[in-house]
Parts: sequence; C-alpha cells; structure tokens
Amino acid sequence: MAGFGLDAGQLQASGKKGDMYKVIQVVLTEKFLGTGSGESSLTNLQATINQHAAKGYRLHTISTTSSGSKGFMGGDKIQATMIFEKVF
Repeated sequence: MAGFGLDAGQLQASGKKGDMYKVIQVVLTEKFLGTGSGESSLTNLQATINQHAAKGYRLHTISTTSSGSKGFMGGDKIQATMIFEKVF
C-alpha cells in the first residue's frame, strides 16, 4: 500500500500580525514503493492543525488537489490548502 509523506514542508501566505485568517499549504508526496518519509499524511496534517490550534486558530476550510506525478514508480503529489481562523 502506498503512503504519503511530507514533501515540501509548510508554505504560509504572507500577512500582517493580527490577521483573522491564515492560509497554509502542505505538499505531500506518495511513494509507490517503500515507506515514504516515515510519517503518514494524516499525521502531518494533524500536526499542522494542532500547531495552529495552539496559537489560537481553528481550521476553517481545507481543500486538496493533485499537483502532479513523478512518473512511473515515482509517486504523486497532493497539495492540502488550509484556512485557519483566529479564535477570540
């Protein structure tokens, strides 16, 4: 069974201190063979959500999209874009 691992870390939209919303993108890579990066995609997404929850944000919206393939036996990439809302 193929597994997804964190590929490119987190990308965050630039903004100002005190913004009500944050936009975070996490890129995940599926490895067709092997164990991936050692962490599952759900673990990586959960860690990102928990990091921002600890900072006073809650997950407002999440969307995923396929962002390409590395070809035969190379795996696919998935981008997860999350919008976090500041909780008062």
